[in-house]
Amino acid sequence: MSLVKMSSLLEYAESRKCAVGAFSVGNMEMVIGAVKAAEETETPIILQIAEKRMKQSPLELMAPMMVSAAENASVPIAVHLDHGLTMECIEKALGYGFTSVMLDGSLLPFEENIELTKKVKRAADKYGATVEAELGVVGGNEGDSAKHEILCTDPDKALEFCERTDIDCLAVAIGNAHGNYPVLPELRFDVLEEIYNKLETPLVLHGGTGITAEMFKKAISLGIRKINIATASFDAAANAAKEYSSSVDKPDYFTLSPKMAEAVYENVKRHINIFSSKH
Repeated sequence: MSLVKMSSLLEYAESRKCAVGAFSVGNMEMVIGAVKAAEETETPIILQIAEKRMKQSPLELMAPMMVSAAENASVPIAVHLDHGLTMECIEKALGYGFTSVMLDGSLLPFEENIELTKKVKRAADKYGATVEAELGVVGGNEGDSAKHEILCTDPDKALEFCERTDIDCLAVAIGNAHGNYPVLPELRFDVLEEIYNKLETPLVLHGGTGITAEMFKKAISLGIRKINIATASFDAAANAAKEYSSSVDKPDYFTLSPKMAEAVYENVKRHINIFSSKH
């Protein structure tokens, strides 16, 4: 079995001063493509799904597939709930065998975020699962129509938050945003460096789609140990489907499916090569 706790992958990344890629999936093809890239590069990854994606990709269908894919992989893979918003969903993910959960209380008042995060930590501890939380506001949106303005993480608040919640990793806001960037973002590496110097907690970068390789490497040098990639993989799968369907008179699922998987594989492999200390 290669299903592992996310905390072990964070330790792996810290020991190598690299970052582990956390790749969002929404169907079988995306799972196949991501795992293929991990196995071919012999690199651990995280398979994840966000709560707000479950309207299109129900947890009761996705969870068993994700967990089984990790268990049968030839490399260590963690299975993670990204942007959990409710205790009900978090507890369901843990029950399905997810080895990590994220509570996104970033839009809540500071004290409420702390108290809810502590509640999630108690629930996850019963399963030996890793907990991620977020402080500050990552821009863009995570599957809904609401656009959130970026609010950079306060380094002092980050230290207090981690000390009081005992979380395993912290997602920070440094000018990053979910979705596709209309222009290249100006990441606040000065803020990230200050957070890195204050905390021992591994740091997470959301909104990875569209950030340059050089920016990724700079962020990794300042303590980022997990990087989320979602939009780029969803776009890759959708574009592959569009390209294939428009190139033939009668699209065939059995030809379409591997093309979608291959597109996700290429995207995941490209990001693995950026994040890995081997390159």
